[in-house]
Amino acid sequence: MSLTPRERLNCAIEKKKPDRLPVTTHHILPAFLEDCLDGIRKKEFFKIFGLDPIVWIVPYMKNDNEEQYYDREQKELGFLEGRRVCTNNWNVRVRKLGDDQYDSMEYNFETPDGILKMVYQANRYTAWIADPLIKNKNDIHILEKYMPVPICDVSAVNAASEENRDEALVRGHCFAFQVGGQPGCWQDACCLFGTEKMIMATYDDPQWVHEFLKILLAKKLKYIESMKGADFDILELGGGDASTTVISPRIFNTYAAPYDADIITAAHRVGQKIVYHTCGGMMPILEDILSMGPDAMETFTPPGMGGDTDLAEAKRRIGGKVCIIGGFDQSKYFEYATEEETRKAVRKCFQDAGEDGGYILCPSDHFFRAKTELLYAYADEARACVYS
Repeated sequence: MSLTPRERLNCAIEKKKPDRLPVTTHHILPAFLEDCLDGIRKKEFFKIFGLDPIVWIVPYMKNDNEEQYYDREQKELGFLEGRRVCTNNWNVRVRKLGDDQYDSMEYNFETPDGILKMVYQANRYTAWIADPLIKNKNDIHILEKYMPVPICDVSAVNAASEENRDEALVRGHCFAFQVGGQPGCWQDACCLFGTEKMIMATYDDPQWVHEFLKILLAKKLKYIESMKGADFDILELGGGDASTTVISPRIFNTYAAPYDADIITAAHRVGQKIVYHTCGGMMPILEDILSMGPDAMETFTPPGMGGDTDLAEAKRRIGGKVCIIGGFDQSKYFEYATEEETRKAVRKCFQDAGEDGGYILCPSDHFFRAKTELLYAYADEARACVYS
């Protein structure tokens, strides 16, 4: 029996065998749509290429019980951006900086105990934090005391779910710092303090690192509590700074896994599923991530994209215990390969990880450029990978 796209993707997430190989992509970047596809909408992209669609929603809503209000400086929502919330003790001032190369914004978070500043930069393809928020170790206590946590707009999620019905998977992420943050505790800390400085702090001041992570965890758990009844299909957690191409397995198991595992437990308690996102090295920590209890794992980045994944070996070690998402080298097979080479790469992913289901074919993260003929070959070959 033929499944709808949403049924097919959810069937794989549940570690079952769908009608055929689910095939999709991670975020579709606006610059790619503008440069390569005449600015079509994301919904059209999925339809044109015959991929199983995913709809993202970041439904942050102010909590009236805590006298929050929406940030008046936020004129419009950016890519995968939620509505920022403020309080009288956490007010945001934004100043555009003179930078000829990048779009540079200085954020000033005003609190009774001082101002926290950060600089956020972006170009057409990506964004990054040029000057992190946490300048000295005592700043985390300002964050703990004053940073507000929004609540989930459950009605908005459910409306998106109803609108897409069986046509698209509804996906979101766990709460992150509202300017440039990411969902995992370790990952968010790296965004706020700097990756290299966080790594050094695990050696120089491990007690402070744990204190910082506990503060972030408490904020994230508070948001998770508000997600009960939200009809998401899956939520993203983790981040590339938790990969073994950035940190050691020891640091992962000491500073990333314990805190993110608590988020997974809390999410399951309110009926939400979690995909743990590790763009980079994964092979040394496959079982460590699995033990955290996620419903799915991604991105299984191959060596050609800077990762270390042997997809067949990963399937042997964790297949049947968690849904595997990713493993496809989008740089080579969306840009530089022949159509036949792209089709063979799809077949190899299916052979390596698709047996008995529980696998979703997906690029190992974003892509900035692609030849349309290779996207067609990618999707068409995946649709031909059927289960008996």
